Amino acid sequence: MKLIDCFVMELPDNAATNPTREELERQQEVGHVWEVPELYSTAALRQVAEKAEAPYTLLYTKTTPLQMGMFALERWLRIAEDSQALWSYADHSQLKDGKLQAAPVIDYQFGSLRDDFNFGSVLLIRTDALKRAVADMKSNYRWAGLYDLRLRISRESLPMHINENLYVEVELDTRLSGQKIFDYVDPRNRDRQIEMEQACTEHLKAIGGYLEPKFDTPAFDQNDFKVEASVIIPVRNRVRTIRDAIRSVFCQKTDFKFNLIIIDNHSTDGTTEAIDEFADDERLIHLIPERLDLGIGGCWNLGIHHEKCGKFAVQLDSDDLYANENTLQTMVNAFYEQQCAMVVGTYRMTDFHLNEIAPGVIDHREWTPENGRNNALRINGLGAPRAFYTPLLRQIKVPNTSYGEDYALGLAFSRRYQIGRVYEVVYLCRRWEDNSDAALDINKTNANNLYKDRIRTWELQARVRK
Repeated sequence: MKLIDCFVMELPDNAATNPTREELERQQEVGHVWEVPELYSTAALRQVAEKAEAPYTLLYTKTTPLQMGMFALERWLRIAEDSQALWSYADHSQLKDGKLQAAPVIDYQFGSLRDDFNFGSVLLIRTDALKRAVADMKSNYRWAGLYDLRLRISRESLPMHINENLYVEVELDTRLSGQKIFDYVDPRNRDRQIEMEQACTEHLKAIGGYLEPKFDTPAFDQNDFKVEASVIIPVRNRVRTIRDAIRSVFCQKTDFKFNLIIIDNHSTDGTTEAIDEFADDERLIHLIPERLDLGIGGCWNLGIHHEKCGKFAVQLDSDDLYANENTLQTMVNAFYEQQCAMVVGTYRMTDFHLNEIAPGVIDHREWTPENGRNNALRINGLGAPRAFYTPLLRQIKVPNTSYGEDYALGLAFSRRYQIGRVYEVVYLCRRWEDNSDAALDINKTNANNLYKDRIRTWELQARVRK
């Protein structure tokens, strides 16, 4: 008995053969291999469900050639049967520019809700589970069908990761990690994002993790602060950019008092001396931690618990700048106008010399008052700059990490409070070769994604219990 029916995407009309189809037809476990125009819409998945007859359905989500490993499908099926997995995916290798590279993926968690979760390009799904999920689909998505399918099957059983290399895929996207991370907020993908949000919201309602747009209101009645706002800059070894960041703070025009708290995390490249050039300005508070174990989040904790920290704490990364002299006033005004405990601004992507680069302005319009805190579990970031009501931030505290700490705060705040939004550009996000996420290898990228999924899992578990 043939145990797998396969679905691969059609190649252009000028392609004489489809090498992936031929590769799969050679596998003794495979029954039919169907070519379909695409695999991402609800309509396409309905066709798959109608045609699939074997106990398992394999979806190949790329158009580049696929090579299965030796006895890989036999091994895959045995693991799927032994574990009773409804959806399984595997580590693999990628052929990039003629070189074979390992492409491990990460374990799926309860909170792995981001629509760009990397399963690799081969998915093995129990056909009965696929048919049940498709039969239950009410919406007709153009882009979010496969995402909807995954979420529905995950309600029965979480997708299973096989940490064995079972196939080789050809990878044509050779961009560095820092060039890929903003794809999900590219304005050109807005229609796709709206569909993904709809599918995720439906899933959250189904599992009891959806939050109604009802919020606690911060009182803003703690008045024992010497200044209204503090700009917080954690920094280590950014001598090329720290002066620009400082100047962009000190040029701010406000109707309130503010200061700048820089947590200089034992810099060794001249950053410390560069900060000291501004020591004559009494608004500068230059802190060097006694501890040696602080990440960016730990530095934030040091800054916000300082006695001179203001009523509102406003973020500025040491690579970046405020877009104009009104940024700080605009961010603080938003707290009072929108009665929120956290504010997220809008930024423009630039190169080192502040020339705009793609995708340009990032406004995170998916964060709406009605559904932003639910949609936050799907997306991979919250925008910049971020600002917080200090008394609440002191209660919640910042995770002592150097990645994802801001995302964790956004989720924690949004469970109870409205997140205010500023949709004008108030921040310049400078991309250059020394960004911490400019060129991460696959293992570091996986570690980062695993941690953010863990944050989502903890938050989602708390929301379900609420």
